[in-house]
Amino acid sequence: MATTTRSRTADTALTTAETAFALLTCEPTPLVFDARPVPGLPDTTMPLDELGTLVKFERYDSTTTDELWRQLAHHAREWGPAWVVGAIGVALPALTHLAAKISRGHVRHAEDVDSEVLAGFLDALRTADLAAPRLWLRLCWAAWRAGTSVVTADEGEELPLDLGSGSRSPRMPYGHPDLLLGRAVAAGLITADAAELISATRFGDALIEHLAAEQGLTPGALRMRRRRAERVVAAAITRGDLSSPAPSSGESTAAA
Repeated sequence: MATTTRSRTADTALTTAETAFALLTCEPTPLVFDARPVPGLPDTTMPLDELGTLVKFERYDSTTTDELWRQLAHHAREWGPAWVVGAIGVALPALTHLAAKISRGHVRHAEDVDSEVLAGFLDALRTADLAAPRLWLRLCWAAWRAGTSVVTADEGEELPLDLGSGSRSPRMPYGHPDLLLGRAVAAGLITADAAELISATRFGDALIEHLAAEQGLTPGALRMRRRRAERVVAAAITRGDLSSPAPSSGESTAAA
């Protein structure tokens, strides 16, 4: 059974999915995944709950992870609702962790965050390009963006944590980090890839070492790229350039 990273006192979309996954993987006829086509996984078939435990506690490279999620997404699209529940179940530890991070400080929105995280993941599971690289990261990114949409309105009056402030600094409408990054992209200050890199490694679970390997870069080079983009965003925050949505017209040079 999938293990979540936070406790809840009420049923939410994610706890309901957890219960459905447990029923799907219980004896005597658990749903079984054929891991043999996936390089790096054991050359056998296994119940989905065993697969979920395996990928939760073992580190796999991007080739293995992408192929695993291509298989699971294909099954979810082609083999019916049971495999949709199965794919969600394998992803549940990550989805629960993302939802917990998003709803921290927004307890009253926790149920809505759970629902949107799951909805965002499901939408990507059904529609994402399975041939493109970083499939798992793209699925998590979709879940994260959907979940943060619940709390951005509440955080619209919060001061960014990394903005220097005096004892009585005014509160400024900057918002959630993903909202800031989206505005920076819209303003042409950084690229969408740079925004995804910052969000995935600073606020998500992606390891910069894994992303660097996928892109054929050294971790140091990717950290430098992230640092350069973060400095551009920090400077824009200080100037007040990201306090409102960027206008759609005009061109700027974006930091990669």
